[in-house]
Amino acid sequence: MREQLISAARADGRITGAAHLGSAALEQQDAWSDIDLALCLAPAASFETVLEDWTTRVYRDCSVVAHLDVRRGEILYRVFLLQNTLQIDVSFWPATDFRAVGPKFKLIFGTANEPRPAPVPEARELIGMGWLYALHVRSALARGRRLQAEYMLSGMRNEMLALACRRQGLIAVQGRGMDDLPREFQARVARCFPQSLDNTELGRSFAETTEALLEEIGYADAGLAGRLRGVLREMASGT
Repeated sequence: MREQLISAARADGRITGAAHLGSAALEQQDAWSDIDLALCLAPAASFETVLEDWTTRVYRDCSVVAHLDVRRGEILYRVFLLQNTLQIDVSFWPATDFRAVGPKFKLIFGTANEPRPAPVPEARELIGMGWLYALHVRSALARGRRLQAEYMLSGMRNEMLALACRRQGLIAVQGRGMDDLPREFQARVARCFPQSLDNTELGRSFAETTEALLEEIGYADAGLAGRLRGVLREMASGT
């Protein structure tokens, strides 16, 4: 199916380049990998017409049941779900944007622009989101809204884990680097997960996550950690 899509791209005069994204770009596909292709549109091509034609093609040839769109600036990722549960991502790139952003880009044909490094989340943004989630964990627990509390707690924990990935030089977005964190760190993080929606258990998990977050903030900005320590611990104590 991948080769059929590539052949169709080569035969489409409106497509001037194509590239593998994701695991195929690194030749690391496994049984759970999707098909992820980037298509470069000729400057004179109608974006909407190409998008419509390719959507019709994929639905016709690949037993698609649904799709969704994800935008990154001028780039559109159309994500297709197939009847057999395979995922196909076909992204449509203006010629000026067609380039590698990080390592997961392998040119198939055409010419790509100069590569750019993958963006790394700013530590201060991750820290800010971490304490913001903590505020909402506290208020949700105080109101007896346990599902909302767990939702906010998950967000807080994910920001802490993203900080840890950033510190270790791992991918810090979409959880991609989390399983590559050191085993001893993962063992500690396991204590941050609540085992139930009981208020006491949620409170325990909140306290564990707060300490882990403070530790990561300390690695990134010791001064900010010092200013936040008392406030965050007060939130997690329930007072």
